[in-house]
Amino acid sequence: MSYYPLNSIPDYYGIDSLLTEEHLLIRQSVRDWVESFVMPKIDEAAQNHTDIPNLMKELGKIGALGPYIPEEYGGSGLDQISYGIIMQELERGDSAVRSAASVQSSLVMFPINEYGSEEQKKKFLPQLANGEMIGAFGLTEPNHGSDPSSMETYFVDKGDHYLLNGAKMWITNAPLCDIAVVWAKNEEGKVQGLIVERGFEGFTTPETHNKWSLRASKTGELVFDNVKVPKENIFPKVTGLKGPLSCLNSARYGISWGVIGAAIDCYCTAVQYSKERTQFGKPIAGFQLQQKKLAEFLTEITKAQLLCLQLGNLKNAHKATPAQISMAKRNNVKMAIDIARESRQILGGMGIMGEFPMMRHAANLESVITYEGTHDIHLLITGMDITGINAFG
Repeated sequence: MSYYPLNSIPDYYGIDSLLTEEHLLIRQSVRDWVESFVMPKIDEAAQNHTDIPNLMKELGKIGALGPYIPEEYGGSGLDQISYGIIMQELERGDSAVRSAASVQSSLVMFPINEYGSEEQKKKFLPQLANGEMIGAFGLTEPNHGSDPSSMETYFVDKGDHYLLNGAKMWITNAPLCDIAVVWAKNEEGKVQGLIVERGFEGFTTPETHNKWSLRASKTGELVFDNVKVPKENIFPKVTGLKGPLSCLNSARYGISWGVIGAAIDCYCTAVQYSKERTQFGKPIAGFQLQQKKLAEFLTEITKAQLLCLQLGNLKNAHKATPAQISMAKRNNVKMAIDIARESRQILGGMGIMGEFPMMRHAANLESVITYEGTHDIHLLITGMDITGINAFG
């Protein structure tokens, strides 16, 4: 259970009044699940570098996997604000939990729904939605992170199948995945997406060990050694980087909401602790420097909440630009990691203990500030949008 009462979670600007009754019910449902399923397990999982058993199936049961996917394919047909709210509540529990849901939803289910054939949708989406099938997303390579156009993974047409070679790394859920959405170059050098299934000969997923971050989730590589991929497993409706980049936009949007949850967990814990911890004859909440920190935390959380709500409105109207999404991802992750670090100081030595979430969130956010576009890359995306000049490279 959380260290603080759930009714202390901040809504300083009355943003709840702008949400629908359905939004609030979804939030409460996921919040209750995080309290009962994630919170009792997450410290031990992170300390021991193990994932939470049956996590994906439990996420499927509460409708957290591909919630905006149409109901006919196993989703809930929810709007983008609902998706954001779900990500926020999951990341209040842990970034690893939100990452698992985010990858499944935005990086695997989204492209299948958007670019896949009817057969692919019917075959994969319902099982991904209920967590019976786990997906991974292969874009980043050992030599190519921020520059996906230079990817080396490729496939060639062999008549009745494609032959895939290459490797992807830093892949969430790789060791567990049943399928992987893999982006590779065809013989003309154009990027296309393929669905690679567990059991295809030559497809292996070695695990990445010794992480200090996202320790409650499995990370690994996707390795392809002359993997035969059936022709019906290629996405028929997209060619070029538009495919993977659109997936990243969906994931970045979810992250921008998610990290607010991590910040809230740290903030609420710091407020509660500062009221209980007495030094020099009074609660440390009564000292000016602590109040300064808490006031700044709440201000930044509130700004991030407003940024996400309007971004969600733009997403619902199909008007959100990649640059707007980049701004929210960059701002909100930086906000969350700063709050995690500073709130740890309010707890003093206790802040490093597993009973409190600050160090776990801070370590997790070191990954979040890097993946789905680094902090600096998002700055350049905004800069290019402002100036019209590409500063990459």
